[in-house]
Amino acid sequence: MKISVLKDAGGQEARVAATPETVKGYVKTGHEVSVVKGAGAAADFSDADYKEAGAKIVASNAAAVKAADLVMSITGGDAKLVAAMKTGAGITGLLNPTDNPKYAAACAEAGVTAYALEYIPRISRAQSMDVLSSQSNLAGYRAVVEGAGIYGRAMPMMMTAAGTIAPAKCFIMGVGVAGLQAIATARRLGAVTTATDVRPATKEQVASLGAKFIAVENDEFKEAETAGGYAKQMSEEYQKLQAELTASHIAKQDIVVTTALIPGRKAPVLVTKKMLDTMKPGSVLVDLAVERGGNVEGAKPGEIVTTKNGVHIVGHLNWPSRMASDSSNMFAKNLKAFLPLVTAEDGAYAPDWDDEIIQGCALTRDGEIIHERLKG
Repeated sequence: MKISVLKDAGGQEARVAATPETVKGYVKTGHEVSVVKGAGAAADFSDADYKEAGAKIVASNAAAVKAADLVMSITGGDAKLVAAMKTGAGITGLLNPTDNPKYAAACAEAGVTAYALEYIPRISRAQSMDVLSSQSNLAGYRAVVEGAGIYGRAMPMMMTAAGTIAPAKCFIMGVGVAGLQAIATARRLGAVTTATDVRPATKEQVASLGAKFIAVENDEFKEAETAGGYAKQMSEEYQKLQAELTASHIAKQDIVVTTALIPGRKAPVLVTKKMLDTMKPGSVLVDLAVERGGNVEGAKPGEIVTTKNGVHIVGHLNWPSRMASDSSNMFAKNLKAFLPLVTAEDGAYAPDWDDEIIQGCALTRDGEIIHERLKG
């Protein structure tokens, strides 16, 4: 199989879809790998590293995709790039198909099979391919570390001859993969940590990490989780009750990290301006959902906003890319685990269309859009 690794464009993207380590493994098993010049530079992987691993360095994305059977990327590139691919080839990445349906249409028109890695089913067999989890894990860690840096005070309790410094109070809103890592990180840094989520199963997870769970635990709360493990859209009545509890709690916090996302929908607003007005000067809110509208009222994508009362709202984009080397390593290993599903016994490119993972993440096939989420 001919594999090409793109240099993902964009000011916020520093990751790369294959590392010298995974490239070496691909070459060893008989695949031919091309890597675009400078593809891994922002993640601290040099062209020389890729060449040593057995890859061929090519000048551009356009040159890389022409003969490729499978294109590995973070974002999938654009419609123009897809049009340059050969019919029947495949392309992987976080393709954002719900917000960018024209991309899937371009892949179908070009006869290219697009694999949206964010649609990989959350089943036990696919855990090693779960790019959303691997990237969210690092985002949760980085959010607390950067929040602590902006907060500018000590996180743990410190008892000194000059007096005692009280520990910081950290509140994590949303206990998915990012939230769990945020809790663990805040605890390691010594903060008094609390967390909230509408899914009942998360209460035990929060407690296992040594944090305190905060939520309105009524009958609706007990059934607030989909079969896939995601949060359900809650009623207005529940949201009001939860907001009242959150408002009283958030006024006492030093660092708040919000991670609440519902697939395919605008992020719910969890922290209103009224709540912000009750917070102490110097406190920090880190909004991991800012790319989908944000959980914090007043958050701005790509900016740190300081309110009139001195509260800092952090709206950085693409958190995994802020740890490009580690996130690339994890993303690349996810793709390495995915590769056998599109590889025949003789090493040729041949997706297994009977496999539920391929069925779950393939957007297009033979010139048609096939994914149910994109039909109609």
